[in-house]
Amino acid sequence: MSTETAPATTESVETEHDHHPSHLQHHFVSSEQQFDSAKLGMWLFLITEILLFSALFVAYAVYRNWNPVAFAEASSTLDWVLGSVNTIVLLTSSLTVALSIHFIQKNDRKKTVISLLATLALAGGFLVIKYFEYMAKFEHGIYPGEAFAPTGSGYEYLAAIPYVPQFFSIYFVMTGIHGVHVVIGMGLISWMAWRAHRGDFSDEWYTPVELTGLYWHIVDIIWIFLFPLLYLV
Repeated sequence: MSTETAPATTESVETEHDHHPSHLQHHFVSSEQQFDSAKLGMWLFLITEILLFSALFVAYAVYRNWNPVAFAEASSTLDWVLGSVNTIVLLTSSLTVALSIHFIQKNDRKKTVISLLATLALAGGFLVIKYFEYMAKFEHGIYPGEAFAPTGSGYEYLAAIPYVPQFFSIYFVMTGIHGVHVVIGMGLISWMAWRAHRGDFSDEWYTPVELTGLYWHIVDIIWIFLFPLLYLV
């Protein structure tokens, strides 16, 4: 005796479609699978970022080993107080972005937006402080590469020390690339704040917020390595 399976009715197809979350892409079977795939993709991207900065850290270590006196003298001209303030600012921003993920998990959209905007403000503060640091160096002829021509009290003596320009070239490259990542992070955070405000996220789906937070944590961690290497060591 054969048994035939009746074709799915239009009503059953529509019912199945109604239970399909709007955020779930058609090639994923569940929200969990989509989140795991997105997180894996983000980690692969972040690994490439870590490799980029690892190469810069290696270059710094090699040149410092070759020219310890020059690097120590050049490092002493950096404002460690401003560097410390920026470190505190970024660590605080890591807390606020983590809170944004916590609040969206609780379906508290208002606090999620506030936390993201606080993160954005702290990131802006970091860049403002870095701008004043850069300007203080440029005013005294401290530029990367062949443009290095220190002038004014407290800086002129650097011209007589070989390999000091290499330190400032590495300094501007490393902090400059990090600054670009901060700007990109600010763009992402602004977008997340806008989407959270209009109700795109909930406790059922907040993957973009979590991935943005993961990116921002990596940006903060990189600075935690940059600060002591450039300002304190």
